[in-house]
Amino acid sequence: MLRKILFTLYVLVTACMAAATFVEKYRGTDFAHAAVYGSWWFTSLWALLAAAAVAYIAKRRMHLPSALALHAAFVLILAGALATRLTAERGMVHLRCGAPVDSYSVSDRHGNVSELKLPFALRLDSFAVRYHDGTAAEADYVSRFTVIDNGGETQAEVSMNNIYRHGSIRLYQASYDRDMLGSTLAVNRDPYGIPLTYAGYALLFAALLWSLFDPKGAYRRLLRHPLLKRGALALALVAGWPVAAGAAKVLPKETADKFGRLYILYNNRVCPLQTFAADFTKKLCGSTHYKDYTAEQVLTGFIFFGDEWSNEPVFRLKNGALRDRLQLPRTCTVNTFFNQTMGGYILGPYVEEYYRGQGGEFHKQVADVDDRLMMVMNLRRGTPLKVFPHTAGGKTTWYAPTDDITDSIVDGPRRKYMQNVFSLIYGEVLAGRYGNVEKILGKMLEYQRQNAGTSLPTEAQTKAERAYNAVPFATVLFMVNLAAGLLLLAFTVWRMVKADGINKAYEANKAHWTNSPRCIKAAHAAGTALTALSAAALTACLALRWIAGGRVPMANGYETMLVMAWFVMLLGLAAGRRFRIAVPFSLLMSGFFLLVSHINYMDPQITHVKPVLSSPLLSVHVSVIMMSFALLSLTFAVGLTALLLRLVRGKGAPGLAEQEESLALLSRLMLYPALALLAAGVFVGAVWANVSWGTYWSWDAKETWGLITLMVYAVAVHDRSLPFLRRPAGYHLFMTLAFLTILMTYFGVNYFLGGMHSYA
Repeated sequence: MLRKILFTLYVLVTACMAAATFVEKYRGTDFAHAAVYGSWWFTSLWALLAAAAVAYIAKRRMHLPSALALHAAFVLILAGALATRLTAERGMVHLRCGAPVDSYSVSDRHGNVSELKLPFALRLDSFAVRYHDGTAAEADYVSRFTVIDNGGETQAEVSMNNIYRHGSIRLYQASYDRDMLGSTLAVNRDPYGIPLTYAGYALLFAALLWSLFDPKGAYRRLLRHPLLKRGALALALVAGWPVAAGAAKVLPKETADKFGRLYILYNNRVCPLQTFAADFTKKLCGSTHYKDYTAEQVLTGFIFFGDEWSNEPVFRLKNGALRDRLQLPRTCTVNTFFNQTMGGYILGPYVEEYYRGQGGEFHKQVADVDDRLMMVMNLRRGTPLKVFPHTAGGKTTWYAPTDDITDSIVDGPRRKYMQNVFSLIYGEVLAGRYGNVEKILGKMLEYQRQNAGTSLPTEAQTKAERAYNAVPFATVLFMVNLAAGLLLLAFTVWRMVKADGINKAYEANKAHWTNSPRCIKAAHAAGTALTALSAAALTACLALRWIAGGRVPMANGYETMLVMAWFVMLLGLAAGRRFRIAVPFSLLMSGFFLLVSHINYMDPQITHVKPVLSSPLLSVHVSVIMMSFALLSLTFAVGLTALLLRLVRGKGAPGLAEQEESLALLSRLMLYPALALLAAGVFVGAVWANVSWGTYWSWDAKETWGLITLMVYAVAVHDRSLPFLRRPAGYHLFMTLAFLTILMTYFGVNYFLGGMHSYA
């Protein structure tokens, strides 16, 4: 009876959290917090769940110290959360330069605001936004203030990820006034909840490690499983050709390459102009090249031969409502959309309808094409070509040749140079004197180095970014890995399905068989070699992106997909020495993650991160969760394979039971470390949130679904209490369905529910 009560409460809590994320989507954050997360009944549910769990553990007389410590950690964390709810004080204090403030405002669940006294006064001395050199990208927000306490004054400072403590009160940077004369700080006082919660986190991390290495623990028992000793798990397991170039006018590749070596302020980042050219061409054509022209040739073609390139069929249109309704071909020219007999710009009326609220598929496609056309029009006007740096007073600003630059901003000779050098290049291009063009471009590069202050990337960063731009790593690898993974997995499943017949043939003719047939050895060796090469290529991709961006590549959805694929391949290589079936699984899942990185919502551009993400805890938080998701994705592949085997071979087929048990063992060997990593990642994220925002848990949609994922997968290790998990078929079905929570955590939150974590 107690087990049923515990299971019911567990499911109810999980379901309530999931439902609350949708309530927040449709009714707003305040309503969700008032009606669910902050309600008495939701707190009571958690308290009842904790009490039932403690009672069940006592009834079962659990004696394993590592397991007791793990469950005690969760109880301690819940106790800390309850203490925070009952005793913590949070609010906001708004400061203006020179004006002392000794109170802060607090909002209750009904939106009422009250003022509470601080035990000291604060006086803002200055506020500043720090920018990445030469850009408008914010790097940090810094408030300097004076704490006035008992007649004494203390100078203090807060910034993102850098809090200030005074007694039991902590201050965090929250927002600022647009005139830069005011700053808003978050005030947090939680003397009981944080110590309890952090003690729970510390016990949790220790217990997670202990549970993996405890000789009497479930994971170590798995490693001593008889199937591992018998080796039962050692089972074997197109891009388009370029079209010949047409007659479009272009710069020679060498000259266009020189142009791409200039620097440009693009996407709020100073980078090689080659990067802008690649993004421009990909957005326009769907690829980083057009026919056999490089991205730099396409870009300079539109700059210097705009009329001719407006007649080139560079626009790739997807199948859909736009093409069907306007009867457009798959590839269009810029001039296709400008037809005087049809009233000029043929998309104009539909663009207006889109901005008046029409949001169907047709109007979304219209808006996409309009955006790409405006990109071409702006380029022909020179607007995005911010290639001229000017440094004054320690601040660097980048200008385009068409910017309104006065003598008061830039002195006469430099201003004339900025405004006229492209005309000079154009004249040399028309005359075909490309040697002169390259000389001018060389002088432009020297001008940039002399006038850019400290805003230019280093030589190493430039080389890394150019190398990164030159190779479409993710595109090539997703095609190779998916294709190879599918082939190897199909071969593996075929081997399993035909296992009984192959074994009989082996017994009948042992002289011509080895313990592992040559075809199986060859398939495994080929798969391992391909996985190693693919992992090495993706390692190079991530390293180049890391060097070019100057940060760990884990700050957005595109980067986390690459990291996930990388971890999957490393895990496949590590497990493949003992479990050959891990190799095709790793190729298949890594190919899937790399394919997902190509969806429209994923932005592959290298960008500066938000100031709040500039924390070493980001790398720890993201990397351990990505490792966990990589392992759990492999358990999904294993479970799906087992279910397909059961479907194809039929229940009761010879050898099926041992195959299912072998696959279940492989899955469980990945499940335990995956759960440990996921728990560590979730709660490292909580520590990071406490450092950055003053609250370690805010019930953001991704936080909530991360916790749901942890709770769902944790069910799978409780097979002693849940008999259906002891049967391999039941276990595999559960693990296959559990993967839906990961899909929801990553994709459902990012592209549907939203929230402050939806960037990744």
